[in-house]
Amino acid sequence: MHAEDDGVMTVARLMALSARTAPKGKGKDSLVCVIAGPGDLAALAGEMERLSKSLGLSIFTRDAGNVSASQACLIIGVRGQEPVGINCQGCGFPSCDEMVEATGKVNGTAAPFRGPNCVIKITDLGIAVGSAVKTASIHNVDNRVMYTAGAAALSLGWLPACTIAYGIPLSASGKSIYFDRQK
Repeated sequence: MHAEDDGVMTVARLMALSARTAPKGKGKDSLVCVIAGPGDLAALAGEMERLSKSLGLSIFTRDAGNVSASQACLIIGVRGQEPVGINCQGCGFPSCDEMVEATGKVNGTAAPFRGPNCVIKITDLGIAVGSAVKTASIHNVDNRVMYTAGAAALSLGWLPACTIAYGIPLSASGKSIYFDRQK
């Protein structure tokens, strides 16, 4: 293992720490963090390729190439169907109880994510992702936020009970592999 590879895994762990300690709505933590290391990246990229075909979205194939070339990938998911109980109606339902009752009834498709979701939990996920990429940036590790990698991790069952996830592949090389991506 190269020194850079070991450093990337250390930063992935620090990113998970940043995500875990990021502020949460009403202080209720519904995040799940998983680090895909070198032995996991092929499976993640393979699932992204499969989803590309089944969903008809070429972006999954493009991103799979980046994941394959990465040294690690932090996956951050949220159990978005665990509402905070404030009945804010941000999910589109009159109450948290009605949103929970609707879970599993709204999405009958092969969509990458399941809904409905508590808007507070989705905001928590966004804040956690932002905190994690800030940590990668502080440590000079190239990264890219990818909903495609998160969707593949969900499909693989890596984040039980999570409804939405993002993947953040990580790389340390002479030039960012995430910069000159093909469309």
